[in-house]
Amino acid sequence: MSIFCFGLSHRTAGVEVRERFAIPQSALAEALGQLKTVRGVTEGVIVSTCNRTEFYVTGELKDSSAPAFFRNLYRDFRVEDETNLFRLCANDSVRHLFRVASGLESMVVGETEIFGQIKRAYQCASKAGTAGRFLNRLFQKSFQVGKQVRSSTAITRGSVSVGSIAADLAGQTFGDLDGRKIMIIGAGETSEKTANAFRSRGANQIFVSNRSFERAQVLATLTGGRAIHFDDWEPEFRDLDILVSSTAAPHPIITLDKLAPFWRARRHRPLLMIDLAMPRDIDPAVQELDGIYLYDLDSLRNIAERTLAARKQESESCHQLIERHVQEFQSWTERSQALPLLSTVAIPGALCS
Repeated sequence: MSIFCFGLSHRTAGVEVRERFAIPQSALAEALGQLKTVRGVTEGVIVSTCNRTEFYVTGELKDSSAPAFFRNLYRDFRVEDETNLFRLCANDSVRHLFRVASGLESMVVGETEIFGQIKRAYQCASKAGTAGRFLNRLFQKSFQVGKQVRSSTAITRGSVSVGSIAADLAGQTFGDLDGRKIMIIGAGETSEKTANAFRSRGANQIFVSNRSFERAQVLATLTGGRAIHFDDWEPEFRDLDILVSSTAAPHPIITLDKLAPFWRARRHRPLLMIDLAMPRDIDPAVQELDGIYLYDLDSLRNIAERTLAARKQESESCHQLIERHVQEFQSWTERSQALPLLSTVAIPGALCS
């Protein structure tokens, strides 16, 4: 028995691939149920965010490749997808999760949103009964590591979220954001951080639209904006300068057909559109309209990489701290596996072949 991680991330796959494998929160329980049926799997936790979909599992899977594993779960798996996947085993899986929880594997190194996303993924697996003794221990340990990395190193100093990158991009495009009309579609955590980032940079005309008007009102109140009913956002489009979308919709909600009727009334005013959703909210075809400047998560990567240099000097401290915890977890695993067979001597490093 060993711990494996099968997955893909922004490091291995573009946004058009990641969105096909993304599992929304609403479908996570069903996906965990399907995961339990995969031959050889004894425990499982699924971490699916805008930048990664990763399956942390235990069991007899040493002969299972990443493509073979994914074919058990995705009916539309394609041969060309194989190059986007990775498979990690034993300490490599443990180390990877600790790095993810610490924000070191994020598109924006040091961001903190991933920590809460991993917690929710673990809680969902616990509720579904797919996280057992080993993954319970592993994920609890990852929370400890993530907190310690952030509290004892400067890796988060000056760190930003994708929402603040979006606000920075808007500032670079328009200069002063005072008086610019900004609409945020979606009312989740990413939308809240985005709204706050715009507010902190001088934006004072922020509109929030969401399928749940009550949630839009809550976010608008928190960020000093104004809530708009979801069916009413299109008429507001004529006067927008910036549109940021981050919903959990399974398909694009902003399409060329929807925008074209409003475009002539804008009289060629430029519009900055930023898609922070996974799957994407904005159909890339909207770029056929002159004056639209569309950025998705992959487009923001180059901007995010500029913030990496300022924190590279902290990477060695983080690595040393994480490596110590990896060795501690390996020691616990070896002791746990040796308990049923007291006559068996655990061999370090022999957890996976």
